[in-house]
Amino acid sequence: MRHAAFVFDAYGTLFDVHAAVRRHAGEIGPEGQRFSELWRAKQLEYSWVFTLMGQYQDFWTMTERALDYAFAKIPSVDPRLRQDLLDAYWQLDCYEEVPAVLKALKAGGARLAILSNGSPAMLESAIRSSALDSVLDEVFSVESVRRFKTDQSVYEMVTNTWRLYPETVSFQSSNRWDIAGAHQFGFRTVWLNRTGQPDEYEDFPPDLILPSLDGLVS
Repeated sequence: MRHAAFVFDAYGTLFDVHAAVRRHAGEIGPEGQRFSELWRAKQLEYSWVFTLMGQYQDFWTMTERALDYAFAKIPSVDPRLRQDLLDAYWQLDCYEEVPAVLKALKAGGARLAILSNGSPAMLESAIRSSALDSVLDEVFSVESVRRFKTDQSVYEMVTNTWRLYPETVSFQSSNRWDIAGAHQFGFRTVWLNRTGQPDEYEDFPPDLILPSLDGLVS
């Protein structure tokens, strides 16, 4: 099937969520990887818990709170780095293959979008710093529905706005739980398993598993 649109998760899929900590690795010390993984895990946990409670605060608030928790949990990391890390999060590195892949898909006539938990300001900054704004047709933020993934109303933003059937949309994410949510909605799903993680959510399988986005155009 020729897909009418390719929709991408942002954090962990297009943008490296661990880039902020990596930029300050020398100052953070040997606990850097653990610190970064905890920051990310709590950021996501807060988004799920708030959605289940029927509450909403934007993803930047979740990001700040998760960072504060990581500082409290790993006291060897200097809390004076807080502002430096937050500033770095606004300009996360995109993965190396991302610009070329998106340009190739765009040249093939597909519509391209981001569908993300990120707030509009966060996404605008990351997109601009990676020079991806010229290839994207739309940026969908959960801010519009005030619920986080995997709530089905998030994925519905794409089909409602573009008037597409779910099966004509190819959705790419590095987050296996996000792939499960998109599969449940009816998207064709591509799991980017960049780090060789074991599969889970077997009732909601991806249509394709790739180690990077390069496989979309190969």
